[in-house]
Amino acid sequence: MDFLRPAGWAEALAAKAEHPAAVPIAGGTDLMVEINFDHRRPEQLLDLNRVAELQEWEVGADTVRLGASVPYARIVAELGGALPGLARAAHTVASPQIRNRGGVGGNLGTASPAGDAHPALLAAGAEVEVESVRGSRRIPVDEFFTGVKRNALAPDELIKWVHVKRATGPQEFAKVGTRNAMVIAVCAFGIALHPDTRTVRTGIGSAAPTPVRAAAAEEFLAAALAEGGFWDSGRALPPALAGQFAELAAGACNPVDDVRGSARYRRHAVGVMARRTLGWTWESYRRGAAGSTSGEGAA
Repeated sequence: MDFLRPAGWAEALAAKAEHPAAVPIAGGTDLMVEINFDHRRPEQLLDLNRVAELQEWEVGADTVRLGASVPYARIVAELGGALPGLARAAHTVASPQIRNRGGVGGNLGTASPAGDAHPALLAAGAEVEVESVRGSRRIPVDEFFTGVKRNALAPDELIKWVHVKRATGPQEFAKVGTRNAMVIAVCAFGIALHPDTRTVRTGIGSAAPTPVRAAAAEEFLAAALAEGGFWDSGRALPPALAGQFAELAAGACNPVDDVRGSARYRRHAVGVMARRTLGWTWESYRRGAAGSTSGEGAA
C-alpha cells in the first residue's frame, strides 16, 4: 500500500488525478476500521492532513463554508449558532477522541446510510463543493448520495468545501442507538424550520439505502403551517397535525432488517423522532428562538 502525502491542495488534486483509485484519508474514522478488519485494501492512501484549507471555515451572510476536514468537535464548540442541526448531530458522533479527528468530508465520502451528519445536511439544504484538476462544481446534498456507500464524486475529484445555509429557524437532530456513545445509528432524523422561506426540510438516516428527505411530510407541514396561519400566530400545533407529519415521515423510509434493528422498528422510530423533533423545533420557534443565528468569525 502506497502512502501519498501532498503538502497542499494543488498537490492533492494532482495526486488524485494521477492515482484515481487512491482513497483519501483525514480523520480515518470509517476507513481505518475497514482496513484493520481487512475489509478493504486500497493500493494507495491519500493523506489530506497537511492541506490547511480543509481545516478552515467561514461564516458568511447567508451560508457557512465548511472545510471538509473541520473536526466535529469544532463544529460543536464554534458553529452551534449558525448550524445548530449539524452541531447537534456532530455531538452524537462516537467519542471525544473521534470528534477531534473526524469531519463532515469523510462522512460524505463514505456515504454510509447511517452517517450522522447526513440528516442534518439534508435538512439544512447543503451543497458539496468538489474539485479536480479539471475544475470545481457544487452538488446539492440531495443529489450527492447515489447508492449504498456510493456518491456522485468522479474518480479524480475530492471534497473541498460543504456550503450550508445559516439557520434562520430552529433545527433538531435525534438518533436511536443501542447506547449513547460509540454506536452506529439504528436510525436518525433531522429537521430544520426555515421561516425566511416558510418551508420545512428533513433528513432521515439509516432507514433507506441512502440518506433521504421526507418530501411528502415536508410539503404537508409547510402547507398546513401556511394555511393555518401558524407562522404568524405562533400557535401550538394540533396533535393531529404532528401525528400526520410523523406518519408521512415514517412512510418515506425504505429500511431493511439487520443486526441493529428491524425494518418495522426503524419505521416506527423515525415516526416517533419526527413527531418529537417537530414539537421541539416548533416550541423553540414559538419562544422566539427562530432568529438565533449569532455570527462566528472565520477560522
